[in-house]
Amino acid sequence: MKKLLLVCAFICAPAHAGGLPAEILVALKAAKLPGDSLSLAIVPLQSSLPAVYFQGDKPSSPASTMKLLTTYAGLSLLGPAYQWNTEISSTVKPMNGILDGDLYIKGYGDPKLNLERFWLMLRDLKTVGVKEIRGDLVLDRSFFSINDENAIYDDDGDEPHRPFLVAPDSLLSNLKSLRLTLRAEAGGVMASLEPNLASVQIDNQLSSSPAASCAALKNKLQLAIDNQGSSAKIVLSGSMPLGCTSERYLALLDHPSYTASLFRSLWAELGGVITGANRTGVVPAEAQVLLTARSPDLASVIRDINKFSNNTMASQLYLSLGTVETGHDSSAKSFAAVQHWLAGRGKTFDELKMENGSGLSRQEQISARHMADLLIDAWQSPYAAEFISSLPLVALDGTMKKRLGNMAGEAHIKTGTLRDVRAAAGYVRDINGQTSVVVAMINHPQASAGLPVLDAILRFVHLRVTK
Repeated sequence: MKKLLLVCAFICAPAHAGGLPAEILVALKAAKLPGDSLSLAIVPLQSSLPAVYFQGDKPSSPASTMKLLTTYAGLSLLGPAYQWNTEISSTVKPMNGILDGDLYIKGYGDPKLNLERFWLMLRDLKTVGVKEIRGDLVLDRSFFSINDENAIYDDDGDEPHRPFLVAPDSLLSNLKSLRLTLRAEAGGVMASLEPNLASVQIDNQLSSSPAASCAALKNKLQLAIDNQGSSAKIVLSGSMPLGCTSERYLALLDHPSYTASLFRSLWAELGGVITGANRTGVVPAEAQVLLTARSPDLASVIRDINKFSNNTMASQLYLSLGTVETGHDSSAKSFAAVQHWLAGRGKTFDELKMENGSGLSRQEQISARHMADLLIDAWQSPYAAEFISSLPLVALDGTMKKRLGNMAGEAHIKTGTLRDVRAAAGYVRDINGQTSVVVAMINHPQASAGLPVLDAILRFVHLRVTK
């Protein structure tokens, strides 16, 4: 009976006890999280409901919700139609299909030079008359100036080959990723890589076992990686039940080695020949551009960044923001560009810290109030439609696809996840069809238990009506 009374007393508390609505207090208690772990801002955009702030001015780690600032700044500073270029140049002209000199590839930060577009770029190279290259492949990565120390991140699991950790690069290709596919057949376990790069070798020691449930497959596979940067080796051991398959994405090699190996693999598939070596360098002033490959527009790119929380693409965009600033380190120039942009909109975020623009950082921070101010500004901007549609739709796509099924389509929410951080920010429609901005950030050693709290906040905003 005492337990029942305690629960009732907690649930039946006044609507704003402790500065938080009762529904949110209940969720915090159930998650065993203290109130001071939460920073919250709820701001109605179309109704007379009061705004709710709780620790709204507290500097907090936003995790991937920082991508909202990066992508909105990108839309404003670069424009939704902005495209990134990748140029292929040479100091000599091709004659009779032969390029008797070096081939230069210069990247300008394209976040989406994926496998298909890279292949199309090389097909176009053949179209302009190049079939055999009798010089070196020279990669120009000078457009971004990146301090390698800034790229270091505690990945919490001693797995440096996970794709979400790929650092930015001005000549980023295919997100530096490889898809490893395993398939257990009667003759053994087949292993393949896509793309198939000569610089990455597979030592397949896997054996097939009698057909059984594939549920425990993970515990029967061992994967050891020796990544030397210029080359890598994957050693596979263990067993797989017949009929089972496994797929895993890896990020191996350093940026220039990956791009050079990808070029050579696809060039050979197209029947092209190259006899020179690989090296990095700068395109000579006298070089002539043979072709330019253009990325999808920025409005399309930010959908990938926000809906699927792509860290590397976000960092590419962030570094692109600083290309008009003076200085050497691209990250510092980008932060200066963001600050100037905010100041031009009459905003001063003194607590703001940005390192790579993706939120994959222990240094980045912002307050809930200022993140909400940013979302209000975006709502009123000419690019509101492009920005809002880039966010995951609750219960329908992206990182919110499997959450809040009873609110399907009623909110566009960017999520954020780091060790000790859970966050959600975006726009929620209430049951009267009116929209509010919501920003919620949980910073606590047990933040992993906070997902139900964030869902409770989104439900509260959706169901809140004027009394």
